[in-house]
Amino acid sequence: MANVLEINDKQVFEKEINSDVPVLVDFWATWCGPCMRQGPILHDVAFALGDKAKILKVDVDKNMQLAVSLGIISIPALFIYKNGELKEKLVGLTDKEKLIELLEKHA
Repeated sequence: MANVLEINDKQVFEKEINSDVPVLVDFWATWCGPCMRQGPILHDVAFALGDKAKILKVDVDKNMQLAVSLGIISIPALFIYKNGELKEKLVGLTDKEKLIELLEKHA
């Protein structure tokens, strides 16, 4: 699955994070400079890991209720889930190596 899936629905979000492979969710916005730089890094991570992880993007402006319910106050916010359980939370621009390391840790 060497791609990044854009999520715009809470039910789809909840379905996708209930996966037996780690799921990295990027909470971002189009007006956020660091978020724009994070995007290509996520594509590199998706390509590097293939089917070993899922990468999702959630635009906080289009999904305000979901972002608020998860307590997101700063972006980019990167959450890692496995089997629906939150495993890691990162805030700010994060490099490819760190993201791969964390996703492999929860594989």
